[in-house]
Amino acid sequence: MPLKDLPADQRPREKLLARGAAALSDGELLALLLRTGLRGQGVFELAQAVLGACGGFAGLLGADPALLGRVKGLGPAKRAELLAVMEIARRALAQQMRAAPVFDAPQRVKDYVALELGAREHEVFAVLFLDTQHRLIRLEEMFRGTLAQTSVYPREVCRRALALNAGAVIFAHNHPSGVAEPSRADELLTQTLKSALALLDVRVLDHLVVGQGQVVSFAEKGLL
Repeated sequence: MPLKDLPADQRPREKLLARGAAALSDGELLALLLRTGLRGQGVFELAQAVLGACGGFAGLLGADPALLGRVKGLGPAKRAELLAVMEIARRALAQQMRAAPVFDAPQRVKDYVALELGAREHEVFAVLFLDTQHRLIRLEEMFRGTLAQTSVYPREVCRRALALNAGAVIFAHNHPSGVAEPSRADELLTQTLKSALALLDVRVLDHLVVGQGQVVSFAEKGLL
């Protein structure tokens, strides 16, 4: 059923304005953005198809454009709007992390790396370079591939830390399998990088492993 044909109190826009965004289901929120469906597929069905393909909002916020392109009913205009919303969310989190020390809101850091890495189909190793007050300077993707097969060069991480005048770093990488539990290879790599950066007086604050809907912290598990 088109949104305009629904009773007023069931239309997502009117419901949001009357009761607040929290009153809407995931499907209703996404339907509000999509606005229209296809012939034979209403906007609510399209919204559920998108959420199903991406694994919910967590996957959607980090979805690769190619994945969205494979969802029937998501034309260029709709994909562009969704990608714009995702980028707004990333920039908002990055702006907050530049304004205050990352440990003021550790969940914000997890949300940020989940947005950046969560839906990648290949493994990415990234570094959040922080200033001496532990505010974000920038996030950089340093290496791609599996950690077991692709060399992560400590000298490259050290070189970028010096170039950016970083006082601390947080490592982050994703597990495309969806399982966020750190591997032995992850632990060994972290210790190698930590030793190298210590020579430059750059602290390693954490290593975050991003899985499907979960981010595991080395610091919280006592692995640093």
